[in-house]
Amino acid sequence: MAGGGGGRSIRALNVAEKPSVAKQVAGILSKNPSSGGLRVRDGRSRYNRIFEFNCVVRSQLIQMSFTSVTGHLMELEFDDRYRKWHSCDPVDLYHAPVKKYVPQDKLDIQKTLEEEARKCQWLILWLDCDREGENIAFEVVDICMRANRNINIWRARFSALTDRDIYDAITRLSPPNQLQAEAVDLRQEIDLRIGASFTRFQTMLLRDAFILDSTTDDTNVVLSYGPCQFPTLGFVVERFWEIQAHQPEEFWTINCTHNSEEGTATFNWMRGHLFEYTCAAIIYEMCVQEPTATVTNVRHQEKPKYPPYPLSTIELEKRASRYFHMSSEKTMKVAEDLYQAGFISYPRTETDSFSSTTDLQTMAQEQQEHPVWGTYAQRLLDPEERLWRNPSSGGHDDKAHPPIHPTKFSAGESGWSQDHYKVYELVVRHFLACVSQPAIGAETTVEIDIAGEQFAASGRVIIAKNYLDVYRFESWGGSMIPTYQYGQQTNYMRSALLGVKADEMDNWLH
Repeated sequence: MAGGGGGRSIRALNVAEKPSVAKQVAGILSKNPSSGGLRVRDGRSRYNRIFEFNCVVRSQLIQMSFTSVTGHLMELEFDDRYRKWHSCDPVDLYHAPVKKYVPQDKLDIQKTLEEEARKCQWLILWLDCDREGENIAFEVVDICMRANRNINIWRARFSALTDRDIYDAITRLSPPNQLQAEAVDLRQEIDLRIGASFTRFQTMLLRDAFILDSTTDDTNVVLSYGPCQFPTLGFVVERFWEIQAHQPEEFWTINCTHNSEEGTATFNWMRGHLFEYTCAAIIYEMCVQEPTATVTNVRHQEKPKYPPYPLSTIELEKRASRYFHMSSEKTMKVAEDLYQAGFISYPRTETDSFSSTTDLQTMAQEQQEHPVWGTYAQRLLDPEERLWRNPSSGGHDDKAHPPIHPTKFSAGESGWSQDHYKVYELVVRHFLACVSQPAIGAETTVEIDIAGEQFAASGRVIIAKNYLDVYRFESWGGSMIPTYQYGQQTNYMRSALLGVKADEMDNWLH
């Protein structure tokens, strides 16, 4: 990293992606004794304030000015002569020039960045560590370098708003990644060209094919096309057509039960089911006429139920929907709140594998005082319990962020909603589960023969719950069956021919 030289203090402009992140990071970095205290002043935008303090980085005193943007600073648009709908053929939009510009509502932020950049020697970018954040970083760079071409550019990379992560980021500054930013530029340009050309084409072609509400101005009707939304809509419609075209068909299966002093066992037909009623009825009659059941196989084995992989964004959304009936949008809004308050790591990640250098035990240790799962965290870290297990790898790593994990202990904050409690609990319990031993069950499978037909029943006893003790969202139900011996016979079987429609079975499966 370049230094200021000769012990001379330098001035650095720091830019975060959101005002709340700027406030949080500035608060962490200004805790050191040499900071001179945290001072706050207004910028051009009343929503993006400027925090000032001193900070020592690698023995270099830096005068920090910390401000923020609010997401993307720039938008992509065609040159003016292509912006009118009838100015060109829609196909011409695939090679028409495009440009990035700062929209009217972001001009105040632009002015703040330009004014601050002129007074600084460094620009430190604290944008989110993903492709989108990298693209916003280069938008900030573009504006600041117009005002100060000699400014040094640095990137701070962090995944959680904790003291450890922030101090680690400020001591390991590196250049921003232009290739990631250009990948987003390319995606934005493709979206613009496809969306604009198809929207113009289908609006002009199909406008007269629809009966419009007389209260609206039909000249303003736009039949919008989205490069992502339309293919998704196509999948939905295709699936709907498949469901509508489905013809339910009846099928039959034979099951039998055996009652004893030890309990009841239900044996399922190993053929599965038949679509021919006559064949099923004949086999059923054979079983009724020769009801003696002979045990042909008894298998005993231990089976593990493994804990989940470390938590990625998709899994967080899926599990919040399954466990709490919470929408993806709501889940991510709550997760973002928890992240910005410093309670969980960055919630947008494809990674489901922890790095070998991650201090997982410290994360678990921070949860030992929790009134609900604290006892489990204590057991987890007790060597005599032998409950700890290094987490499995899900095989995905976006190279930007670790899996979602708790970063700070909380038994509940005053401003939290029930959704905040739920998502925080899910993140913590999921983390504790993924560093735990799998549950162990003893499974018994019994196969019997009745009139040449094979049936099977199975039962399970949980020997050790392990991770299931903390991961209350999952169960692994035990089901006892009577004890059977190879060659044992009984004619006290009760069988039944069950007729089931295919669509009914489909409902059961769902």
